[in-house]
Amino acid sequence: MTKKKILTAVAVVALAGICYMAYVGRVLLGGAPADAEIRLRKGCTVEMVTDSIARVLDADYAAKVGEALRILKANVEDRQGAYRIMSGESAMSVARKIRSGAESGVKFTFNNVRTKQDWARRVGATFAMDADSMLAVLNDTAECAKYGFTPDNITAMLLPDTYEFYWCVTPQKLLGRLHDYYEYFWDNARRRKAADLGLTPAEVSVVASIVEEETAKTDERGKVARLYLNRLDRKMPLQADPTVKFALGDFGLRRITHAMTRVQSKWNTYVIAGLPPGPIRVVEKRTLDAVLNAPTHDYLYMCAKEDFSGYHNFAVSLSEHNANAKRYQAALNARGIK
Repeated sequence: MTKKKILTAVAVVALAGICYMAYVGRVLLGGAPADAEIRLRKGCTVEMVTDSIARVLDADYAAKVGEALRILKANVEDRQGAYRIMSGESAMSVARKIRSGAESGVKFTFNNVRTKQDWARRVGATFAMDADSMLAVLNDTAECAKYGFTPDNITAMLLPDTYEFYWCVTPQKLLGRLHDYYEYFWDNARRRKAADLGLTPAEVSVVASIVEEETAKTDERGKVARLYLNRLDRKMPLQADPTVKFALGDFGLRRITHAMTRVQSKWNTYVIAGLPPGPIRVVEKRTLDAVLNAPTHDYLYMCAKEDFSGYHNFAVSLSEHNANAKRYQAALNARGIK
């Protein structure tokens, strides 16, 4: 080969290298225009990945990620999960993250939940599993027994907060992790307080659930809790109206009639002795503490105040309670509330 041909060949190779580096550089340079997250399922293709990115960012950046995946010869078929893209992050960085399966956690926040069904629906709306799969685990006697619960009281293990799990977490894994958080909350100090009340942690949750349904006023919850603890100590029926609503499956009831209190249900504390078999809602941690630290008093009865402030009148005697109830019933009648 002549010197001229050698130089030409070298020049061609150099030019090809320059072009390739320019091509790669176009992918490496220029970051994501904003924070975003994509969620991939098994069996996806590079095209599916770029489509997902284009929906949350833009087509140009998505195309760059696609090019980077091809440069890396990335196999994306098994890369399920949530992948977070940071503002300014290069397409090559995102591609490497997907190639290696470095998925991101998904934040899961829940509060103000009444039933297992409601909670399962929130799980299904957040993670790759469906609500029915989560609900099936909550209703599985053997699965609940692993953690010392039953399908009736498993909601006591669900403590409202913000958590982080992988998007593809299984129902069983999710429940196991939540049990870890439950054990962390129920430390030795709280367990001693529960024992001093003659209750298990799960039973504290049952009392707290009734308290939360009785009053939205956080500064009144300890007082309400002590009233029910007083009733338990005296082996009196709890006769808590919220348990009637739960038994009937109608949480919008404004007025509980005598006929309603007679409904035969293991949840209705007008017809059963002691506590129902589980919480009637998913309770906040601060309400659990309100029960554990309930101030001492002698009240045995309570009735909503006739001013509809959300607070209650408390009474030691039945005669005093009946007078309070009469005023409240009159206020309901005056407003036409049936």
